[in-house]
Amino acid sequence: MKRILSYNVNGIRAAVKKGFLEWLTEENPDILCIQETKAQPGQMSEDELLAIGYNIYAHSAKKLGYSGVSIICKEKPFHVEYGMGNAKYDVEGRVIRADFEGFSVISAYFPSGTTGGPRQAYKMDFLADFHAYLNELRKEIPNLIIAGDYNICRLWIDIHNPEKQQNTSGFLPEERDWFQEFVDDGYVDSLREINPDPHNYSWWSYRAGARARNKGWRIDYHMVTDSLKNKITNAGILSQVVHSDHCPVWVEMDL
Repeated sequence: MKRILSYNVNGIRAAVKKGFLEWLTEENPDILCIQETKAQPGQMSEDELLAIGYNIYAHSAKKLGYSGVSIICKEKPFHVEYGMGNAKYDVEGRVIRADFEGFSVISAYFPSGTTGGPRQAYKMDFLADFHAYLNELRKEIPNLIIAGDYNICRLWIDIHNPEKQQNTSGFLPEERDWFQEFVDDGYVDSLREINPDPHNYSWWSYRAGARARNKGWRIDYHMVTDSLKNKITNAGILSQVVHSDHCPVWVEMDL
């Protein structure tokens, strides 16, 4: 059984100051996928992670203090792929993949698009190109776990006040249409295989006491290729964990 977590930490150095390493020691996952490290190699508590039994592999953005993804794991992968082979996105440190025996794990940080205009266009380009990248990758590696901050609420039950949010980046009709096409193409939403209930969120605005009132969005996922659907044994959200405006999401799989 593998316990895999995904967590947008909104800056790994800030999270460490808030007790991230102590939490990780206690939580003890097999694999943790991180988004928004906002750090470069050598700035991610590598020695401390090694001391508690974890290897860390990171793909950082060229721009300092921005974006960045990593995979923190107990077992060493036999291969790590930094980026998705597309400079347009790889310069922002958005994708990293670790290959293990029989499956691969991807940590992905999708663009947010919240500033609108060019960044929303960049986001839509990423959605199309990432989907194509995964479809190609599946021919070689059929068993994929794609963890990360997708910056999209997939379903109406994944966001508070959905009626009022349809013109907001992250819940735009074209974003949800992409997500439905992604699911239809054989990518499985692990949480929704286990839990059909509304109000399960993974991100809250810092404004207006949104987290205390659970006025949130579910934008963090473990999507898995349909070849792994029957390997999902449990999944959930650790909403009580607070190092960030996101919280960790988890999946347990019989791998």
